[in-house]
Amino acid sequence: MNNPVEEQVAQYYSHGTLEETILEALKAAGKNPDKLELADLEPFDEFHAGGREATVDFGSQMGLGPGSYVLDVGSGVGGPARYFAQALGWHVVGIDLTREFVEVATSLSKRAGMGGSVSFQQANAIAIPLESRTFDGAYTIHVAMNVEEKVSLFREVHRLLKPGGTFGIFDIMREGEGPLTFPLPWARTKDTSFVETVETYREFLRSAGFKVAGVRNRRNFTAEFFQKLQARMVANGGKLPPLGLHLLGGREWPQRIQNFVADFGRGLVTPVEIICSAN
Repeated sequence: MNNPVEEQVAQYYSHGTLEETILEALKAAGKNPDKLELADLEPFDEFHAGGREATVDFGSQMGLGPGSYVLDVGSGVGGPARYFAQALGWHVVGIDLTREFVEVATSLSKRAGMGGSVSFQQANAIAIPLESRTFDGAYTIHVAMNVEEKVSLFREVHRLLKPGGTFGIFDIMREGEGPLTFPLPWARTKDTSFVETVETYREFLRSAGFKVAGVRNRRNFTAEFFQKLQARMVANGGKLPPLGLHLLGGREWPQRIQNFVADFGRGLVTPVEIICSAN
């Protein structure tokens, strides 16, 4: 990895002792790290707006049946991949720029007895070392905000998909004009944040060989999600729960999520789903 932006992105998401931190938190919550259920991992497994509910809704839009071979671009610690493998019967291959995420995703999958249905490897999303026309579908969840060369990303996904394959995107997209407030969950500074509008995504996807089938703005859903989070925090006396996304985000997490909620509230950004097919 010799691209300075990619190095900053990988460093931002790196924790250093992530697996140890997660296992200690699981033990403290009364879970057995050697025999985990997906429900045990859910509080920190879905590193995106809307959590598991958003993953469920997103997957249902893609129309891929059991046995589908699916690529997860930017798989993080593997939450969506594990859910899709268990609930929808997909075989998921995840790639991520951050080596620690790949290692933790692999370990947690084995501890949950899912090593045979999901796999993970470190790779750059614009140069994925996999064979062309391999996958029935692909998706990316809250990843392209860190990718400046989105056309290159989309062309690489197109290369890996079989003709007619489905590509799903669930990203934070630009809605209004104005400077964003950093740090954010995906970037410490503007140097690694590349948020674009829905129309820009449409243009980039078309140029990469995709036909856009549907777009869904998730603003209302996300607003309700944030309200529920706030209510749980108040009920817990303002304290963070033992298991949550702060395990991945570290000490900066409260500020990062607070800034995101503020920018979302000002109408600058919102989560959006785009479903398309490879021409």
